[in-house]
Amino acid sequence: MSIGVLLVDDEQLIRAGLRAIVAAEPDLEVVGEAADGAEVPGLVSRFRPDVVLMDVRMPSIDGIRATTHLMSTLDNPPKVVVVTTFENDDYVYDALLAGASGFLLKRTRPEEIVAAIRTVAAGESLLFPAAIRRLAALQAKRGPQDGLAGAGLTEREREVLRLMAGGLSNVEIAAELYLGVQTVKTHVGNILAKLGARDRTQAVIKAYDTGFVTPAG
Repeated sequence: MSIGVLLVDDEQLIRAGLRAIVAAEPDLEVVGEAADGAEVPGLVSRFRPDVVLMDVRMPSIDGIRATTHLMSTLDNPPKVVVVTTFENDDYVYDALLAGASGFLLKRTRPEEIVAAIRTVAAGESLLFPAAIRRLAALQAKRGPQDGLAGAGLTEREREVLRLMAGGLSNVEIAAELYLGVQTVKTHVGNILAKLGARDRTQAVIKAYDTGFVTPAG
């Protein structure tokens, strides 16, 4: 089955470029387009996309508000990937906090856009973890040093979360901690559940935002 993609950007030229990239792939399909966040709820309800490529800066309803609405009103919302011009944009970090799974720069190469869509659709690891870590390090509010103390994470789960925040994959975490990959997957699942995070991106953002992880590590 193909992966349905909704394109949301107020610039027609950007949408046309994204449409051409997506349509060229046999397993991807553009199911709809919108020029403003205000159109998103209706289009998501109508077309049930798997992934939304969401511009953050739009004239009426921006990508943050549109993402927040999707995450708060739908039991099974689509994955949202923010599309932006500048990776250090405050809007990007706010969109990640709102529930976006990652972000792409508008100058990103076509093959990376395609890979990003497939990655989030499969519920896999962070998009461009180094970029997300830099953004989190710049924008996080710097909560208390152990801001996740109330989450009930075990010591092993805390170790896994720190390595996740470092950008390591499950395979790399398994090697680092001398664990089986399936055991790591179980720990990651427990971490997401305890933090109320939809995916790894959300868990890492929370780790930075609470001060559990700092820019120095």
